Amino acid sequence: MPTMNTAPETSAPTPPAISWEEGFCSEGANCFRFGRDADGRAYIGTTGSEEFVTDSIEALRALVSAVKAGAADHLLA
Repeated sequence: MPTMNTAPETSAPTPPAISWEEGFCSEGANCFRFGRDADGRAYIGTTGSEEFVTDSIEALRALVSAVKAGAADHLLA
């Protein structure tokens, strides 16, 4: 007698439609890009990868302000 799979079928969530800006590249091929979706969420990713982090526009604004103020300077030493 054949066995029946009783696990509910699930599908991966549809990725959001992200409008990506041109990548910011260093001397090598390490490029970061910023994007935004129709719901106003902000995205940061790297070129050549489908992975990203996302948060609100306000959170991205706070991150950029903190970086400009030197919060990440110790990572560059």
